[in-house]
Amino acid sequence: MFLIMLQYIRPLAAIDHYLDAHKIFLDKYAQSGHFILSGKRKPRTGGIILCKASSRREVEAILAEDPFDKLQLALYEVIEIEPTFCAQELENLI
Repeated sequence: MFLIMLQYIRPLAAIDHYLDAHKIFLDKYAQSGHFILSGKRKPRTGGIILCKASSRREVEAILAEDPFDKLQLALYEVIEIEPTFCAQELENLI
């Protein structure tokens, strides 16, 4: 499991211009079962994605498809986590 933290490095106007393309990217990987959760950070300086993947390499390949990466709109921090506790309602997600 991976926690991906995005930090915007361009003005919000540029982020907003490509937000629809980014949402299509998010939806693709939510449908595939890779992205479990995503959302905006508050204040709006970036975003967070909880990703289920087999390796960091797989995560990096997925992120390379993100328009925010292709257009150098955001920086990504990828943190691998090994869940040791999960609420019963979420167990099927991990």
